[in-house]
Amino acid sequence: MSEDTQRKSRSTESFYGRRKGNALRGRKQALMDELLPKLLLDPATNGVENLHDLFPHPVDKVHLEIGFGGGEHLTNQADLNRSIGFIGVEPFINGMAKMLGTIEDHHLENVRLYDDDASKLLDWLPDHSLERIDLLYPDPWPKTRHWKRRFISQNNLNRFARVLKPGGLFRFASDIDTYINWTLQHIEAQGQFKWTAQTASDWNMPWEGWTRTRYEAKAIREGRPPAYLQFTTKL
Repeated sequence: MSEDTQRKSRSTESFYGRRKGNALRGRKQALMDELLPKLLLDPATNGVENLHDLFPHPVDKVHLEIGFGGGEHLTNQADLNRSIGFIGVEPFINGMAKMLGTIEDHHLENVRLYDDDASKLLDWLPDHSLERIDLLYPDPWPKTRHWKRRFISQNNLNRFARVLKPGGLFRFASDIDTYINWTLQHIEAQGQFKWTAQTASDWNMPWEGWTRTRYEAKAIREGRPPAYLQFTTKL
């Protein structure tokens, strides 16, 4: 099957970005060939009843990060919280290859990966199986005619509400004002989440244990301050 055919065969309900950058060579290609198949989740298989069973060692809870990019945040979270299982989603092949390198270097056995449209993975996850979902700096699709491509939609918020445990967290970070407002409006319309902010510092300051990514550092240098929104599922 050609690469183009493989790309077209993937789910595209919520993913419209590019999947591949520079050609992979050496270690990166070897990790994609050898390590990724061991960590990759496959929603085409029968559903899993308990996400804890995905990991070789017992975990207390499971978190999901959608679109981990270069993996800086996911790596740090998984390294500092070995008793938590992490599922990372990243369709961009070069980002996935970089993440595999850090998984091997840091001996992270509490990470599992998915390389396609996150909406398909969300549909595969059991009800009330996640403690937290992170969506950090998703593609803002800044042109108005492309806003319908944004990952935040009523369908995906409904998916979040189904897979999060009661009182579970959905965390969203962005440096794009229109996407921040878009998210708040969709959260209010969806009705199953509560914004936790009490004061301005609650969304202007990063969360405890936050890892600044290269993208975020660039946004700040260019005068686009990030917002850090946190929502809980209503009990």
